[in-house]
Amino acid sequence: MLLNTGGDRFSRALLDHGLPTLRRRTPVTLQVNLGKTCNQACAHCHVDAGPTRTEQMDRATVDRVLGLLAASPSLRTLDVTGGAPELNPWFRALVEGARALGRDVMVRCNLTVLREPGQEDTAAFYARHRVRLVCSLPCYTAENVDRQRGGGAYDGSVRALAALNALGYGAAEGRDDPDALRVDLVFNPLGPSLPPPQEDLERDYRARLGEDHGLRFDRLLCIANMPIHRFADDLRRQGRLAEYEARLVDAFNPAAVDEVMCRDLLSVDWDGTLADCDFHQMLGLPLGAGPRTIHELDDVAALAGRPVTTAAHCLGCTAGQGSSCGGALA
Repeated sequence: MLLNTGGDRFSRALLDHGLPTLRRRTPVTLQVNLGKTCNQACAHCHVDAGPTRTEQMDRATVDRVLGLLAASPSLRTLDVTGGAPELNPWFRALVEGARALGRDVMVRCNLTVLREPGQEDTAAFYARHRVRLVCSLPCYTAENVDRQRGGGAYDGSVRALAALNALGYGAAEGRDDPDALRVDLVFNPLGPSLPPPQEDLERDYRARLGEDHGLRFDRLLCIANMPIHRFADDLRRQGRLAEYEARLVDAFNPAAVDEVMCRDLLSVDWDGTLADCDFHQMLGLPLGAGPRTIHELDDVAALAGRPVTTAAHCLGCTAGQGSSCGGALA
């Protein structure tokens, strides 16, 4: 039986299309949320992160993450997120430990944090450890970015990306070099709409950022906004939440289901709680596979074949071209 939260519409969409229940493959990515502290408070943030949040992963849990990586050979990638993960005091220890274990490290960076006091050498730290960066830049115009992320966010992002380019980031696309310095950008729609085709928008980003600022990046990832927390609250105030939820239902794409990230990813919250994805994590939905915290799990291979918890917001991952932490799916 498919796990769900009260017979959600995602479960019904699977049944309507004759699709089987969601079950895990052996996880290859460990996604770790280091906390909710952030230098920004973006309108679309599903984490509800911001400067006033104090939740942070402690050193003991960071060490447990490294222990699970060491014990789980299937885990090829450590995906580090937040908040702004760079603001966690054990951030660098986690990155260095994962690289010492031979794992690829991906950090989800909001760009502007690189210009915060105390972060002056973070870009160089990234380059030294060959960290792949996935950086939020929700538009290529200052007006739209500042409207979603606050005044001055666009200028700070442009300056940070220029600094990364100067270190060699942004020239990896098309190169068969696993050690190339990759920086991908992330687009989120401003309102209750789905992302446009990823390839088309990527061309627009390249043209505008290149012509206006001489900037380069490797790929653009289009991610749909999930109707939870801050984004859902904003839609509710506008009276448009039901409109967006209906749009996700109508845009259900069965071709995206096999590639949803919960099949291959395990999410760890700042307190060690496990979830099927970071959206579930933010809603407190338990891992469908059984163990509740990272301290109860010795090898992620034990999760293969186990069920995935689902809820109505999962439709955001299967609407249109599909959406995941890695961008479009179909």
